[in-house]
Amino acid sequence: MSPAGLRHATERMRRAGLPDLAVEVFAGYYAQLEEGRTGLIPEDTIDPVLDVTDIAEVEVSPAQQREALARTVMIKLNGGLGTSMGMDRAKSLLPVRDGLSFLDIIAGQIRHARVASGADLPLLLMDSFRTREDTLAALAAHPDLACPGLPADFVQHREPKLLVDSLEPVDWPADPSLEWCPPGHGDIYVALLTTGLLDTLIERGYRYANTSNADNLGAAPDGRLAGWFAASGAPYAPEVCRRTPADRKGGHLGRRRADGRMILRDTAQTPAADMAWFTDETRHPYFHTNNLWFDLVALRDALAARGGVPGLPLIRNRKHVDPTDPSSPEVFQIECALGAVVELFDDPAPVLVERARFLPVKTTDDLLLLRSDAYELDDDVRLRLAADRACLVQLDPRHYRQIADFDAHFPAGPPSLRGAERLTVDGDWTFGAGVVVTGDVQLPDPGTPCLVPDGTDLTRHDTSPAAASAPDGERRADR
Repeated sequence: MSPAGLRHATERMRRAGLPDLAVEVFAGYYAQLEEGRTGLIPEDTIDPVLDVTDIAEVEVSPAQQREALARTVMIKLNGGLGTSMGMDRAKSLLPVRDGLSFLDIIAGQIRHARVASGADLPLLLMDSFRTREDTLAALAAHPDLACPGLPADFVQHREPKLLVDSLEPVDWPADPSLEWCPPGHGDIYVALLTTGLLDTLIERGYRYANTSNADNLGAAPDGRLAGWFAASGAPYAPEVCRRTPADRKGGHLGRRRADGRMILRDTAQTPAADMAWFTDETRHPYFHTNNLWFDLVALRDALAARGGVPGLPLIRNRKHVDPTDPSSPEVFQIECALGAVVELFDDPAPVLVERARFLPVKTTDDLLLLRSDAYELDDDVRLRLAADRACLVQLDPRHYRQIADFDAHFPAGPPSLRGAERLTVDGDWTFGAGVVVTGDVQLPDPGTPCLVPDGTDLTRHDTSPAAASAPDGERRADR
């Protein structure tokens, strides 16, 4: 390791104009990295969290809902580029339904909630240095969202990527912007301090914040949750959902045996030997949605007690400096998780919510489902499941992972998935218009590009190209 690595990295941050507090936080994580800490949380150091409030059993009057929303600000985490889907701009600008992007739908949800509650309900975006310009340009189409005295966004900090073999900040002349990375969503707390926005919100009478990922359209403004949280007196409340076998990789809460504190554990923080416990939905029955409620005053006080340094657990991510080039040097990205803030509070209050509040789009599999008729966009601009249950989609990543390839394979739009239980596509299949999937369908790899013709009815247990039903009654799929 290079003894000068930290100095070189912090000098780079200061030259880039990063505030002292951001540099201090980075230096603390660097020291942990240099000591060989991995941020791993073994299973035998925690107990499952089982005591949660079920919001379905809570009564909140309309007046309480309105009063709570009037003191609530919505914060959307908008730093992601969607690089895993081949995007090079904010994922929130990706079309989801009827030409509407994530950002457009979020704007509609805010408008509806404002009319219904009479509250100002500010929308704040936490952008990254990579997403801000495009996002603000798109936000110009929604001038009515602006709240006097508050910005439309604030920008999370950035930090140098570190070479794995030396912990020196990486140099990448081919694209110097790739020398930097955001420090994870957990940077929100430091960013709220360094921008002065935390104090501004409190001074303007806001007391509560609801934070969620911009790619999770399920996390719409919710008066019932706001009213419950305000009445609870809790400083912090993470939303959780019941885990199913499909959620085995989702992070979960645990209670640390050493001190009894509630913590968040993600996949990257779990030793390989403990993954069987991590993915056991009977041992850890709830997963963390990354939808958070926190009391702004309690947050300010907790940060002040630590000198502004949250001290959240390290997440060490090993990646390539150019995520599109696996031959580029390996680097560490130092990150921390948004929900790890649970450790700062004595009495966090996890709340169990319906699955409809968790609709993230991390892959094109997720995107196909949300674009399909399995979901409907209601008058309140919320996506609701129109099928009995959500179909499990698995598309061959060789042909569908990148958004351009994905769109090219569904030129007439997604197939009907309202009656589907599972759609598994192996190989290179392009879908025609009006395709209907029913039951459990698998298309095998034909070895060459194939077409599912217009109007095809793919039915339960179809497993071969010859099992597709064309409009004329022939059961076929055209090559």
